[in-house]
Amino acid sequence: MKFYSTRNHDNSVNFEEALLKGLASDGGLYFPEIIPKFTDDEIKGLENMNLLHVAYLVLEKWFGDEISSDGLREIVSEASNFEIPIVNIAGINIVDLTHGPTMAFKDVAARYLSLLMRYLLKKRNEEKVILVATSGDTGGAIAHGFSEVENIKVVILYPKNRVSKLQEEQLTRVASNIYPIEIEGSFDDCQALVKEALVDSSLNKINLGSANSINIGRLLPQIIYYVYAYSQIKKNEKNIRFVVPSGNLGNLTAGLFASKMGLPINFLAAINANETLLRYSDSGKYEPLETKITFSNAMDVSNPSNFERIMDLVKNDVSEFRKKLNVYSVDDIMTVETIKSVYEEYDYLLDPHTAVGYKALVENDSEKFNNILISTASPVKFAREIEDKTGIIISDKDQIKKLSKLVKRKTKMQNDYMSFKQYLVTNS
Repeated sequence: MKFYSTRNHDNSVNFEEALLKGLASDGGLYFPEIIPKFTDDEIKGLENMNLLHVAYLVLEKWFGDEISSDGLREIVSEASNFEIPIVNIAGINIVDLTHGPTMAFKDVAARYLSLLMRYLLKKRNEEKVILVATSGDTGGAIAHGFSEVENIKVVILYPKNRVSKLQEEQLTRVASNIYPIEIEGSFDDCQALVKEALVDSSLNKINLGSANSINIGRLLPQIIYYVYAYSQIKKNEKNIRFVVPSGNLGNLTAGLFASKMGLPINFLAAINANETLLRYSDSGKYEPLETKITFSNAMDVSNPSNFERIMDLVKNDVSEFRKKLNVYSVDDIMTVETIKSVYEEYDYLLDPHTAVGYKALVENDSEKFNNILISTASPVKFAREIEDKTGIIISDKDQIKKLSKLVKRKTKMQNDYMSFKQYLVTNS
């Protein structure tokens, strides 16, 4: 399996190199030369398949020639050790991805990425420094997934005052090999710092890599829950459309990969007031603006990295983009109203990001589609923010109490590349 740079298709590497580098030397994202396909028999055989079997089936197609069968089975067994239930609320199927250690969908990919890196670094007898930019959930999932993993240090950048209380606790009360940095700026600023460091040749001696969804090794395991959800409901439903809360577009891109592998599925991308993707869908022009701060903070991304991969998937053709997916924007007022109405009517509490998806689904409901909503995080992660906005009381005290046993550590930094570079040199 070879992966080329989205900015230079002649620049290709194998999976091991793509995963450990994170970002291509020209700043592009790694993209598969060939997307493996499910056979018709494999798709037919998916019905009611358990999660471990689905995970192995998916990943063996991508990694089978670089990771041994026994090694991959061990990784799958260790990574997919929490349930992914599908709940039905008011006739809407919701893929509940909140049962991992940090209660967010990022746990799925973070656990796989840490185990894949551990496997490959052990084989190469190397050490590595992993860089992560987070808008909230990625950092906590990566911090937990890479906790005390030998030969790996993780540097996590997050935007000051733009994550929830529990998210910050998960980011800063961490193992000794995790280094949190609070940046004066937005997620896009954090992401830009990470990308600049990854292509800075003067830092080559540090052996940097990435754990954001710019890393193909974090993106591909996310295909698992699309295939798994399809396997659980396909017997009774046709014309399936996944509704995906979208920020940096890694979640959506993984779903599009699942479609390219042969699943007969469609997509509705649910975004907040950061409407770059909607503007592209409407006009065919990619025009990132200044990032807006919203209630659904983990989706506050104006310049999403994975847009480059989506462009490869649709051959840079906006008409192909529109054929495969729709885009709908939900503002904070609608998000709050959705959380309150769903809770009052069905006694089910949505987090702000899943609420964006729920509202987009309701506003775009059609007999043409059977919708499946991807739930992104537990509302507990946004307990104080939900109470402030809706008056609904939910406690995060138990989670914060557990985390309080760990020492809080963070470095405060301006949005300045030279300061970040010096930090990497000093602490690596």
